[in-house]
Amino acid sequence: MLYSRYEGQRDQLAQQSFNMEQANYTIQSLKDTKTTVEAMKIGAKEMKRAYKDVKTDQIEDLQDQLEDMMEDAKEVQESLSRSYGTPEIDEDDLDAELDALGDELLLDDDSSYLDEASSAPSIPEGVPNDSKTKDGVLVDEFGLPQIPAT
Repeated sequence: MLYSRYEGQRDQLAQQSFNMEQANYTIQSLKDTKTTVEAMKIGAKEMKRAYKDVKTDQIEDLQDQLEDMMEDAKEVQESLSRSYGTPEIDEDDLDAELDALGDELLLDDDSSYLDEASSAPSIPEGVPNDSKTKDGVLVDEFGLPQIPAT
């Protein structure tokens, strides 16, 4: 019977502890919410202040000016890229020539240019010798003169 009384007190204390933790969590959440709301208010105030300096009419005028300048630049580039005295080229003739080149490439069975690739030197194996000399001067693994240690 004494044991069950202790269990009851323990359960009661555990519930009280849980309730206090829940209350503490709720208080902390409310503090965090308050901080967030205050930051949002400051942000909104700063945005309103910044928007007072922004004139949408000026922005639209600036955009129009930029668009006009880009159009002018495009016209200048077109004028500069104009060709002088070149013959008019027929697209059908170009397509026919391209097709003929394609046929020639398909008929070309000469693969001798691949022979050179297959006879390439093998990859060197092993570690380069650190004590190599070139014209009597010690060189590193890249063939550069070694700097004497001071």
